[in-house]
Amino acid sequence: MELSNRLKTIASFVTKGLCVADIGTDHGYIPIDLVKSGKCPKAFAMDVGKEPLSRARQHIKEMDAQDQITCILSDGLNQLPQTEVDSLVIAGMGGDLVVKILENDLEKLKEIKEMILSPQSHLEKVRHFLHDHGFLIAKEAMVKEDGKYYIIIRAIHGKEIYEKECFYYFGEKLLKNQDPILLEYMDLQYQKYGEILKYLNDSEKEHIRQRREEILTMCDYIREAFGYYEM
Repeated sequence: MELSNRLKTIASFVTKGLCVADIGTDHGYIPIDLVKSGKCPKAFAMDVGKEPLSRARQHIKEMDAQDQITCILSDGLNQLPQTEVDSLVIAGMGGDLVVKILENDLEKLKEIKEMILSPQSHLEKVRHFLHDHGFLIAKEAMVKEDGKYYIIIRAIHGKEIYEKECFYYFGEKLLKNQDPILLEYMDLQYQKYGEILKYLNDSEKEHIRQRREEILTMCDYIREAFGYYEM
């Protein structure tokens, strides 16, 4: 079984020796890779849907990993085996849903040693959530796959606050390390917002004015972020 570059990066962020729970596991590829590679002794594949969990169970059986991976039908962290899990993986869903899943079970996060998160939208909300709830961002990566851009975050317990809002949108570590994939992504976003602004002319409609202000603010954040590539 060969993982995609995105899934490989997610798996690489998991600390060796920890027991991992993959939330929204879908095909179960990440827990399979982690136990078959010997990186994790045990894993849980969790999903809210019966069909994806059935797919995961089938793949786990095909890879002869059923002794190490337990499949659990669960809405978010609801059925998380709290005393056994050290590492959480949540990937392949929007940032709003990631935050909702974590907010619904804050108590269960106290015993978790790390979280590997790869939200597909609203990165700023996820990063703010982490800082607001006693987590720091220890590591970040950005990968490009099939023309799409993905962020992977490793968060651990600790205190951290970013001094600039653009860091919440684009990642302080990525910007300060002048990540080339992030620069490519920001270039495309800046061009996209420029095109949208052409069609959002001055209007008496409140929702259009609000959207224009939102985009202008994002353009300001991107220009500020570009500055880290000129240092």
